[in-house]
Amino acid sequence: MVRVAVGFGSNIGDRQDHLDAGLGVLSASWTPVSRSSLYESAPVGPVEQGPFLNAVAVFETTAGPAEVLSILLAAEQSRGRTREVRWGPRTLDLDLLLYGDRTVEEPGLTVPHPELTNRRFVLEPLLEAWPEAALPDGTPLGGFLPAVRDQHVENVGPWNVSLWRRTWWRLLKAVSRKQ
Repeated sequence: MVRVAVGFGSNIGDRQDHLDAGLGVLSASWTPVSRSSLYESAPVGPVEQGPFLNAVAVFETTAGPAEVLSILLAAEQSRGRTREVRWGPRTLDLDLLLYGDRTVEEPGLTVPHPELTNRRFVLEPLLEAWPEAALPDGTPLGGFLPAVRDQHVENVGPWNVSLWRRTWWRLLKAVSRKQ
């Protein structure tokens, strides 16, 4: 089993519903370990758009990096994600931030995420969910937080998931294990 950290973001429609649905898909595929609170942040890039709701969840999985990416992309697509504009609005954006202590360079996938240490809306929830998170060379990620403190990010509260959704995830996981 390898521990993976996934960044979640949404700025279209019911943002928390998109994050919850993504968490459900991933929780049905992998073993959830922890998740952060929800954070609100301004969008990055030149496109005018609404604020993002962000979070990080940590899972354990036996899936390889390419399979993890495939599941992330499928979860995004299930929520209507389109990739028309770079840094444009998103129903659901899922980023593989860390894959254990490995560095991964594959077509379409770089881990650790290239912007991981430059974005407070990623670092802060990641360190909440996985306080001892480090780069593959062992450098603790907490050391990068002071450099991004000037970026406005607001913790808007715990990432509570409704009882009906948690029940649905358990059923989905049970069905997927039988197949």
